[in-house]
Amino acid sequence: MTHESLWEKLWEFDPNSLVVVDRETMIIQVVNPSFCQMAKTEKSQVLGSHASAFFDDLSDFHLAWEDGTVIRKEKKFKRFDTYMRLLIFPLQNEDMVACIMVDLTSEHLQKEEMRRMKQELLMGLNKVIDRQMHVAQEIASMLGETTAEAKVNLIKIRNVLNEEIK
Repeated sequence: MTHESLWEKLWEFDPNSLVVVDRETMIIQVVNPSFCQMAKTEKSQVLGSHASAFFDDLSDFHLAWEDGTVIRKEKKFKRFDTYMRLLIFPLQNEDMVACIMVDLTSEHLQKEEMRRMKQELLMGLNKVIDRQMHVAQEIASMLGETTAEAKVNLIKIRNVLNEEIK
């Protein structure tokens, strides 16, 4: 097996979505099956298409090429209902720009579910605290009333006893 066929096999079975575009025209030159699966289309429909058919914003592709740097970012793809980590980098010798897309959708959904659960827990906790404060205020109010009544009656008894002693 040659190195090239080994890389082709790895490319074919990589679970990450991979795409390579011509740096000038932004025409898609190479994709792997994972990208086609994410885009819910066939390889023949992707190859030769402009990258804007699949990406809302191509500025990171241009920036990676112009600066000769690797762009790393996370992004929501509304069109594919996915949340991806992008790794965009220039292929200087081939005059192309490559993009590796790691699907973070399940992790993102888990974070959202945890956030929602924490928010519900916090709302429930606030209700419990509010109810406890209300009950404590009612108890204090009742205790204050009965204490005042008891004080009035005790003072009357004291006054009566004082009068009898004199």
